Amino acid sequence: MTQEPHDGAQAPSDGPVETAEVPTGSPAGPGGDASPDTSPDPGQGPGSFGDAAAEMANETEVESGAEPESEPEANRGRHVDESAPPENEAEADELTLARIAVAERTADLQRLQAEFLNYKRRVERDRELIRENSTYAVLAPITEVLDTIDRAREHAPLEDGFKAVADQLERVVAGLGLSKFGEVGDPFDPTIHEALSHIGEDPEVQVTTCKVIAKAGYRINDRVVRAAQVLVVDPVSGPTG
Repeated sequence: MTQEPHDGAQAPSDGPVETAEVPTGSPAGPGGDASPDTSPDPGQGPGSFGDAAAEMANETEVESGAEPESEPEANRGRHVDESAPPENEAEADELTLARIAVAERTADLQRLQAEFLNYKRRVERDRELIRENSTYAVLAPITEVLDTIDRAREHAPLEDGFKAVADQLERVVAGLGLSKFGEVGDPFDPTIHEALSHIGEDPEVQVTTCKVIAKAGYRINDRVVRAAQVLVVDPVSGPTG
């Protein structure tokens, strides 16, 4: 509806009439004029309530939009926590590889140690064998000298300087490990005795026995330098009358 113009108002022209909105404010005054509502329009003016509400809504949106910006930091923190198991797995793999390497090096060292010990034993054994061979090579010819001394004793007791030399020589060779073996009555042993002849049977023996010692035998420790040369007798083979 249109209202008639108030005092001093011109009549509307034939053109389109703009309808003025009647402010809904204070009631009309005594002259019938409605006093204009001076309260701020909620949707108009820079300081209006609508602008304030929109600004607050924008700030709320800005704040709500700003929150996700801080999430990457939290997400990064959580990402670190989530990536911890792979790092732990990598560390575990490195530890496993390190243990395998240590086990391999330990096995190598043990093998080298075993090889060294075997080499050391072999060298000691070879050294001992060389020493025995050297002693054998030196003492083997001396056995002939000792045989001569034994034959001299069988004829007569040794006296004076010859006796002193013979005793000293026997002490020296004994100190080098040379020992004499072979006595009358010893059971015949082909590993240490050389039977020169059988001289019959003897009812007093139960096995083949050394009856005569032609030359004594000599050995260095368990190694025979020369077998004893002997004459042997056999036990009686048949019943005796």
